[in-house]
Order: sequence, then structure tokens, then C-alpha cells
Amino acid sequence: MPGTSETSPAPPGAPLPGDFAVVRMGGHVGRLIRFGQWINGDGFADYEHAFVHVGDGELVEAQPGGAELRPVTVYDGRPTLWSTGRITLTEEQRSAVVAAARGYIGVPYSVADYFALAAHRFHLPVGPLIKGYVASTKHMIFSQLVDQCYQDAGVRLFADGRWPGYVTPADLAELLRP
Repeated sequence: MPGTSETSPAPPGAPLPGDFAVVRMGGHVGRLIRFGQWINGDGFADYEHAFVHVGDGELVEAQPGGAELRPVTVYDGRPTLWSTGRITLTEEQRSAVVAAARGYIGVPYSVADYFALAAHRFHLPVGPLIKGYVASTKHMIFSQLVDQCYQDAGVRLFADGRWPGYVTPADLAELLRP
């Protein structure tokens, strides 16, 4: 109706606030992450990055300088798997995931996150020490940020109770496979 300020619902299958995605990365960084996931036992997974959609065409993702708010369009043209239609959330859970993601803007990640994954994978005795360090410093890699946002909203993506720091993009992608 003219003169009203109604918003249109998202088209079927369109990402909703609180959905997450995994995306294929190129270049040297993408290859390094892919190799790291292989070492971690994930094989040569097709997805090396993850982020949370927070609405209005924006996402929150971990970056070396700290988690950032960016436009979803930065990943246009890259192979992407969305949780839309695969992970069911209530409106309250969606709002909580978005609030958590926005709350993590600025949180850094460090190489210790990757050492924690490797120590866990190879059952190294220093694993608990590294996990404790990463947890205490609040560093998060991209897949960890996604899982932590969902946990903050009361949603467990993984039934095995794993610590979010042990989640890889390949783990998230596996949840989204048909």
C-alpha cells in the first residue's frame, strides 16, 4: 500500500539474520587453511572461511586484525554454503546469534588458535595449556566465532560437545551438506 513502511519478507532461500556461511577462499591464505584442515583430519575440504550474517546485507567475520562487520557482497562470486534451511532457529535464537556476532567485533585471533587445533588433533600433552591460553585471551578464528555465537544463543551445532576452538570451516561445511 502506498505510504506505508512495510518491509518485504526475504525471498525463499535467502539468508536470514543469524544464518552462517562457509566460503571458498583463494590465494595463499586459502591454500594454507586448506592444508591445515587436511592436517587436522578434515581432508582437502572445499571451504576455508566462515561468517555470520547479521542482516542488512552485512556479516561478521574473524580477521587477523580483529572480527569485522563487512558487506556480504565481499564474497560474491565465491562458492558459498549457507545454513539457511539447514539449521533451524527461532526468531529469539536468530536475534541472540546476531547480538553475539556484533558483540565479538574487534576480537582478535592469533596463531595460537591454530596450535590449539593441531595439539588437539595430535593429542599433544600441551593441548590443554594452549586451549586454556586461547580461551583466556578470547582469541577466535572464523569457524570458532560462528560456533561461539550459536552457543551464546543456546544452540549447539555439534552434538559431541566440542569446544568452539576445535571447530574448523570443514566441520561447519559438513553440517550443511545435503
